Parts: sequence; C-alpha cells; structure tokens
Amino acid sequence: MNFAAMMLVAMAIDLAIGWPAPLFRGIGHPVTWLGALIARLDASWNREGPNRRLLGLAAAGVVIAAAAGIGGLVQIFLPANWIGILIGGFLAWPLVALRSMHDHVAAVARPLLAGDLAGARQAVSMIVGRDPEQLDQAGVARAALESLAENSSDGIVAPLFWGTVAGLPGIAAYKAINTLDSMIGHRTPRHEAFGWASARIDDVVNLIPARLTGVLFGLAAGRGAGRALDVMERDARHHRSPNAGWPEAALAGALGVRLSGPRIYGDRIAEEPWLNADAPDPLPQDLARGLGLYRRAMVLGAVLILAVAFAIWRF
Repeated sequence: MNFAAMMLVAMAIDLAIGWPAPLFRGIGHPVTWLGALIARLDASWNREGPNRRLLGLAAAGVVIAAAAGIGGLVQIFLPANWIGILIGGFLAWPLVALRSMHDHVAAVARPLLAGDLAGARQAVSMIVGRDPEQLDQAGVARAALESLAENSSDGIVAPLFWGTVAGLPGIAAYKAINTLDSMIGHRTPRHEAFGWASARIDDVVNLIPARLTGVLFGLAAGRGAGRALDVMERDARHHRSPNAGWPEAALAGALGVRLSGPRIYGDRIAEEPWLNADAPDPLPQDLARGLGLYRRAMVLGAVLILAVAFAIWRF
C-alpha cells in the first residue's frame, strides 16, 4: 500500500478540521488513551527496587506493542487501493497535529502582538513547562518559538515520517513512544530509572525526523536558507537534547534571533547554552514570522511526501 499517500490524506483532514472540541469531549483522543495506559502502568509497575529500569522497559514495550499491534491489525484488513488509502489516512488523521500546533502558537502571538503580556503568558503556559510568570515579552516569544520548533518535529514531521515508512503501525508506534517520553521520560527521582528506556527509545526514533525538520525550516527560509542551515550545523549539538536542537537552531538562524539559553523551572535556573547566541532576543513580530516559516516548512514537507507517493505509484 502507498503509505505516503495515506499520510497526505491524514494531513489534509487535520488541516481542514483539526481535532474538533466536541469530538475530544465525546471520546477523548488517541494520545489520551495511550496516556491512560501509561499512567496505569506507571502507578502499578513503577516502584523502588533493583528491577525498576527493567520494569520501565517492559512498560514501554507493552504500550508500543499495543499501539503498533492495533495499527498493524487494522492495516491488514485495508483494501490495497484508493479506498484503503482513504480509510488509512482517516485513521492516521488524529495522530498528526498540523493545525493544533499552529493554533496553539497563534494563540500566544495574538495577545503578544497586541501588548497583552498577561494573555500571552497564559497562552504560552499551555505549550511549555516553565513558569510563565517569570517570562518577559522576549521570554514568551522565545518559549513559543522553541515549542514551535520542537513540536513541529515531534508532533508532525516524525509521525508523518514513520507513517510514510510503515503506515498505521509506524505512526501509532511513534505516538506511543513520544507519549511515553512526555509522561515518564524525565530525569526525576520517580522516573530517572523507570522512564530511562522510554527516553532513549524516543531519542532514537527522532534522530532522522528532527534533522529533517531542521532542513525543512532552513529551506523554508528562502534567501536566509544558508544562514539557517549554517546555524543548525554549528549549534544544534549544543542543545541539551540530542534532537530538539536541530529544528530550534534552524528556526533561530532563519529568523535571526537567539533561542534556548537559560530558563527558570520553578525555583531552579537551567543554564542552557544559546542557539545563534550573537543574535538578538525575539520580538513579538518574530513569533508571527516563525508561524509563517512553519507554514512554508510544512508545505515543503507535504511536497516531499507527495514526491514519495508518486515514486511508489510509478515503481
């Protein structure tokens, strides 16, 4: 089956309607279903003892196998024609966050551009983990741009990549891995050992998508592509994450601003290195420019998937 065409269908549906709020209130979302399973395993299996890391690996295995298994079972019964592609795309649709990503960042940009710092802080608190009350105007713009860059990879490019490679089991397994990492892949006393496997698996499956996202941001910069790709190549490895630095550094270079750097989490200051350190802090209008760059990068991504789909049809 042409998995690339399936992913194009998923993108089109998500772009058109997102995940409607009434639907979420009625049945939730596949990520919340995965989250409920992860929370149950965390509550019952995550306990002190020498086997904590092994139990965490087993929990990750159960969640990933369940997601991939359901996706694979459904895919077996799809007809190998246009109908199967349309049904598969419809089923993959909830696992792509094109519209949601844009809407969440736009919700920060609107009040920030209007000078409503309190409203912008409230909106940015929905997409970042740091204390928004500690953020000034530049801090809010920086936090939102970093979230835009990282989540473009995690929420869009990576699931589409794995969906193109392996269809429904690929995209479902990726969302399971990403949800595991977001819930238990933290370096906290409770999850340092139990979530170790989830965090490492997430690092591995995002190696290619994160770099691909950085390239898409760079190419979407047009005349600034060279600068964006140069900054990505120079600074991406300075980031605390082996993957997030690639799209963030490319976005920083494309917009001519600095990202990452020190930030406050609760009562702790994280002394992170800057990406594109010699550039100024982002302004509210840079957040609007970042959304424009995001749209162009996602169009380029769709064109790339379309090219893969045509290649599969031809050969």
